Amino acid sequence: MSEKTFIIAIDGPAASGKGTISRRLAKELKFHHLDTGLTYRGVAKMLLDQNLPLDDVTLAEQAARELDLGTMDGNILSAHDIGNAASKVAVIPSVRKILVDAQRAFSAKTPGSVLDGRDIGTVVCPNADVKIYVTAKAETRAERRFKEAQSKGGTQSYDEVLTDIKARDERDSGRKDSPMRQADDAHLLDTSKMDIETAFTAAKALINAALNTK
Repeated sequence: MSEKTFIIAIDGPAASGKGTISRRLAKELKFHHLDTGLTYRGVAKMLLDQNLPLDDVTLAEQAARELDLGTMDGNILSAHDIGNAASKVAVIPSVRKILVDAQRAFSAKTPGSVLDGRDIGTVVCPNADVKIYVTAKAETRAERRFKEAQSKGGTQSYDEVLTDIKARDERDSGRKDSPMRQADDAHLLDTSKMDIETAFTAAKALINAALNTK
């Protein structure tokens, strides 16, 4: 492999399995990993912690500039209220630009990086060495998220989770700035009928094929 960093872009909707696949790939390859969704959640939490309005562009921009990607705690940032707040912060174009610049800087780390999100292959890293779009049927994803929430003491019903999943899909794919979509040169990985081990193996095969050409 050349000295140039190897970038893996993994996109897809919520609960498709992309986060688990990305973390496992990064660990196995000894690459750096970034869940870019956490950057928006991190900004939202900074505003919430100070009781600041989520729609104040100046304050949101300041928080985005001050965000330290190395200190983000996924366990804390995964809270439902932070997720709702993040969706409001994420629609601010100037905040997206600040965070995308930070995400691109992260992707330059050697020997390689795995970034997962909604717009990695299309906006953040359009020249990534490998792009994978991980998806699954909304009902399948809702069932996964419902079971995960139940294991953590969640009280949402399956129907409520499914409604949230569909609303988030519509919001992510329908926004004007960096909508969620499969890049033209991305591999499609539908995990609807896959367990995580099968999905990881499929993703790993795509990565290995690309690495072998370097």
